[in-house]
Amino acid sequence: MHRLMLTKEIERLVRDANFSLRKDVLRLLKRAYIEENNKRAKNALGLILDNARIAKKEKLAICQDTGLPIVFIEIGRGIKISSRVIATIKKSIESGYKKNYLRASGVEPLNRGRPSYKGIISHIEFSDRIKGLRITVLPKGFGSENKSQLKMFNPTAGLEEIEGFILDSVKKAGPDACPPFVVGVGIGGTSDVALLLAKKALLEKLDGPNPDRFLNRWQSKLLKKINSLKIGPMGLGGKVTCLAVKMKKIPTHIAGLPVGVNISCHALRSASLHIQDAKF
Repeated sequence: MHRLMLTKEIERLVRDANFSLRKDVLRLLKRAYIEENNKRAKNALGLILDNARIAKKEKLAICQDTGLPIVFIEIGRGIKISSRVIATIKKSIESGYKKNYLRASGVEPLNRGRPSYKGIISHIEFSDRIKGLRITVLPKGFGSENKSQLKMFNPTAGLEEIEGFILDSVKKAGPDACPPFVVGVGIGGTSDVALLLAKKALLEKLDGPNPDRFLNRWQSKLLKKINSLKIGPMGLGGKVTCLAVKMKKIPTHIAGLPVGVNISCHALRSASLHIQDAKF
């Protein structure tokens, strides 16, 4: 694939991620609407669904906060890329935001100043699981990103203690993070890795099973507990505070147990591109 074509494809990804909700998110929102019997909560869910429908039809941003762009670059078998390709990917995300008239939200962290399209966050991973190159764009709004939590547990911490931390994180998020949420949980590694795992968990298919049977059962248990909080859509009460809980874990040090929580609002937006055969 020529770099010019790569740019066009990534600009399309930016558009798709910001204008169209993922199919799994839509399915869960529609299910929540059907099952909800609280009048105010049902009305809020109806407006959320209307907003998603109009945004897709009219090619408008689902949310005015078009997020800080996060790009996951997975380099698989049979492909060679250079730093120039990574730079092209980042510049293409920037041009995709500009061409689609999406809000510039990047600022210098201390002096702040005028917002720009700079500040794209990239994560690069080499993998034998895929052939070629997979690029995923995740526009992360900061109403929910600001509710991220990390706790370095003692290695002796039990499941109930960890559950309490996750539930408390959701309570603290409250209506500010625009529920119903998707809650990503990362367990293990180091402090930074636990939080990254929590964010990567948001990219999993929300209405699909976790390949780890224990985590799959735990996700279901946590989902029920979070929904029992009855924060509800936009904080209006009702059955659905959370659409899904997704968890990922990796080994950690014998002396620690990092747990990260990353919450997404109901407008969980991401889009992926898989290039199997390309020369850059």
